[in-house]
Amino acid sequence: MTEHCRRLTPRRHALVRLSRLLAAGAALHLPSADAHDGPLSEHAAIVPASRDTLTVVGPWELTGLEPSRGGYMFTRMEVAQTLLDADDQGRLLPAIASEWEVSKDGLEWRFFIEQGRLFHDGSPLIAGTVLASLTRALAVPGVLRLARIRSMAVSRGAILVTLAQPYAPLPYLFTHSGTQVLAPSSYGTDGRVLRIVGSGPYRITSISLPQQFDVAFFEQWRGEPPLVRRARYISVSRAETRTLMVQSGQADLAFTLDPPSIRRLLKQKNVQLVAAPLPRTTFLKLNAGHPLLSDVRVRQAISLALDRDGIARALLRDADLGATQLFPPALALWYQKTMAPLRSDPAAARALLRQAGFIPGADGIARRGGKRFEIILTTFVDRPELPLIATAVQEELRQIGIAVKVVVGNSSDIPAGHRSGALEIGLVARNFGSLPDPVATLADDYGPDGGDWGAMGWHSAALTDALARLASGGVVADSPEAARLRAGIAGQLQQGLPVIPVVWYRQTMAVSRRVTGASIDPFERSYRISALAWKASA
Repeated sequence: MTEHCRRLTPRRHALVRLSRLLAAGAALHLPSADAHDGPLSEHAAIVPASRDTLTVVGPWELTGLEPSRGGYMFTRMEVAQTLLDADDQGRLLPAIASEWEVSKDGLEWRFFIEQGRLFHDGSPLIAGTVLASLTRALAVPGVLRLARIRSMAVSRGAILVTLAQPYAPLPYLFTHSGTQVLAPSSYGTDGRVLRIVGSGPYRITSISLPQQFDVAFFEQWRGEPPLVRRARYISVSRAETRTLMVQSGQADLAFTLDPPSIRRLLKQKNVQLVAAPLPRTTFLKLNAGHPLLSDVRVRQAISLALDRDGIARALLRDADLGATQLFPPALALWYQKTMAPLRSDPAAARALLRQAGFIPGADGIARRGGKRFEIILTTFVDRPELPLIATAVQEELRQIGIAVKVVVGNSSDIPAGHRSGALEIGLVARNFGSLPDPVATLADDYGPDGGDWGAMGWHSAALTDALARLASGGVVADSPEAARLRAGIAGQLQQGLPVIPVVWYRQTMAVSRRVTGASIDPFERSYRISALAWKASA
């Protein structure tokens, strides 16, 4: 017993302390986008739904109607559609486009629009209206800018996309919520989105920004009529409030739960939990151009300081989520089974800091040239586990001589800090499934100039070249050559550590017992409301 206690001190003291707080059901009171709102005010703003309305709660506010900003909520609630969809394995599926083809030189793509469909205002969904939405999406910052699109036009009832150079991931860009297709009546005379008139199985009946909107089944929908005819989404910032709502029957689906909430709900007979691994990794995004972080030995030391299994076990209650590399097993084609895993070794971390010229001071904090190793770690509350992980990282880096100040703000602070150059370290949760094929995402994150959610002050020519080859379409996706390129990309990131993986992610959804058929979309494109059914005994 004595030896066990000795192993926990001081290496995992902070994790044990946090774990005990969580076990006791304590909540860290941290600032949020709605820090002035507590559970009472959130409940007070909610008008009770009718019994036949399915209520979904999550932490995401409706930041606006512009598809490039808040469009993901309208695809998740099955209001708006995109040209293409994807299955759970990331394979492309028809949506607004019934089929597609590409020319031999890879420069011309045709997406054939399914005929006879209607928007929610009764107007026809035709190639011309699709083109108008896509042209608008191309004109604003978004995923379509990842491809060098020369032109888009209507050709033989299809959308003809002409590229300046081949870009194999192009169809996947048209699965992104920022490319959703809206009816002409959605826009004002100045081109701004005034309302969301989509073509999915549900139409919006009321909306109150930034918190709530209601939907109802669109009677002219050509697909299978859903059994759930009405639904509501409510933005609720606090995880404990979302938990109370599903416990009390005020919500039917609740997303992004913290570990104390999950444990509480396990004991509830009227709630079931559905969990699935997602292609998402929580990592430290480092400013490799910063004087304290430019030496790869320092980045390696930070990585070695992290007890990933301890963080995953104590804070996420799942030791299997400790990230041994950037790409999680959920990304089967990218996860490298044979690559040497990231490990924890504080002694080796301290030795690397010494090699980089940092000498421990009297207070235990390393110094170089008389200056303390002090750094700011920025994170956000959109995902409730991030501030907890930041606190654990703060303590583990202190153990090797790095003083960390944790700043908890909004998710927008990360890209803003990247662009201004002010970000030092960011703790972020990166979704590699925002597009079913991550090549486009990776090219944006780790290109020559880095990306808002990827590299900062770091570049690898070999990595850029490998991504370019995968994107060119000259390499078959399931070929040995493609596998070699993916392994090379993963290896470059593991060696250079522009980002340092901490934990992988598992989405847990609380589901009311009055509904059946709930499942989690690994790409978080849909809440799959149209696949749900009311339980007969409810």
